[in-house]
Amino acid sequence: MIRPEGQPILTAAAMRAAEERAIAAGSSVTALMERAGAGVAEAVRRLAGGAPVLVLCGPGNNGGDGYVAARVLKASGAEVRVAALTDPRTEAASAARAAWGGSVAPLAEAGDAPILVDALFGTGLTRPLDDAVAGVLARSARASRLAVTVDLPSGVATDTGIELSPSPDFALTLALGALKPAHLLQPAAARCGAVRIVDLGLAPSSRDGVLAKPVIAAPTAADHKYSRGLVVVIGGEMPGAAALAAEAAMHAGAGYAMLFGDHAASAPHALVRRAWSADAFAKALEGKRADKTAIVVGPGLGRGDTAAARLAAALASAYKLVIDGDALHLLDDAAFARIKARACPVVLTPHAGEFAALFGAFAGSKIDAARDAAARSGAIVVFKGPDTVVAHPDGRTSVGLGASPWLSTAGTGDVLAGTIAAMLAANTPAPAEAGVWMHGEAARRLGAAFIADELARELSAVRASL
Repeated sequence: MIRPEGQPILTAAAMRAAEERAIAAGSSVTALMERAGAGVAEAVRRLAGGAPVLVLCGPGNNGGDGYVAARVLKASGAEVRVAALTDPRTEAASAARAAWGGSVAPLAEAGDAPILVDALFGTGLTRPLDDAVAGVLARSARASRLAVTVDLPSGVATDTGIELSPSPDFALTLALGALKPAHLLQPAAARCGAVRIVDLGLAPSSRDGVLAKPVIAAPTAADHKYSRGLVVVIGGEMPGAAALAAEAAMHAGAGYAMLFGDHAASAPHALVRRAWSADAFAKALEGKRADKTAIVVGPGLGRGDTAAARLAAALASAYKLVIDGDALHLLDDAAFARIKARACPVVLTPHAGEFAALFGAFAGSKIDAARDAAARSGAIVVFKGPDTVVAHPDGRTSVGLGASPWLSTAGTGDVLAGTIAAMLAANTPAPAEAGVWMHGEAARRLGAAFIADELARELSAVRASL
């Protein structure tokens, strides 16, 4: 089984195309089904501890994978029962059922077992499950000690992660051949539990992938505060938010952080503080290297004329830029045109409400929505949430593994803005992705009930671990 970090994400159509290429190259549907079922059986065998297994099979090739898994498990000595929704409707699934050779109970008579394998419906489902089918699946999952689903939880939409029907929670999802968007996007991702990939030999590729642990170089003896990166934060009506962004940048590895505006008393002494004026801002940046400087504007900025003037000054600068919070509400198509004309990159970091205000409501995939927003704005868009998507104007995206729900507290977005700015200022490869990963890792290490101040400080330990 393959872990998801750094792996490509395929839509239902892309997955079908990958399978068709494999078949054209000499494989077959039956061969792919055998690999899938054998991989599922091996994973279940390792986790079942000899306990009885119930496999629920659907009418398509996902059900065929289930029949193969049941056969392989039985051959290994496991106690296996199979229940099916209906007879198979594909040639390969029919052959797999015949090869199983054991009895097959109607789904309504499935009963329960300590180990459940859901092979009812996988990639490509477009309609809700019948209530009776959803009910059997839910009851069997509740009664099990370990619930495993084949490819995707039955009842979720592959490309959007929408629940077409209520789905139970699974401990393990075995993605066949490649990850699908629903393995990463909410609410489906919350039903998947741990996700592992069963290799089918497809060698998939995609412009969409999963965030992986970044590789960030440590400072050398030749480094100094400016070579490690300067982060300038422009504050506004809520000084604490800007101070959080600045502190996060420092803990994430920036060599120098400067805060313009009113100052929070609790900010670290190492933070350089300046009163705001357009002239003071310009003077502070005189002679600074464009490749080693990043500006953060938006945390606690406000939305009035003063805030708009500060955002305009940041956009007019020749430095890398992170636009967050209030500043996102001040952007428009004219600002997007300025962003597209800039030589240095811009990162936008909206949460769902800010995204809707800036780009409008969307229907369908969060990945596609973020990609469209990046193309429209000319910026790297970090569409935040429990399923954060990082999208680039050239169409590439990365999706974070499920973020800690404890990040749903005030100030954590400000911390993310500062973290990404530190990565930009240090010329870190894929800086937005690196910042999102570090932010999520800091939350994971803290556990429960942390506050944003603690999250910013935890970045030092995360940075030291890389």
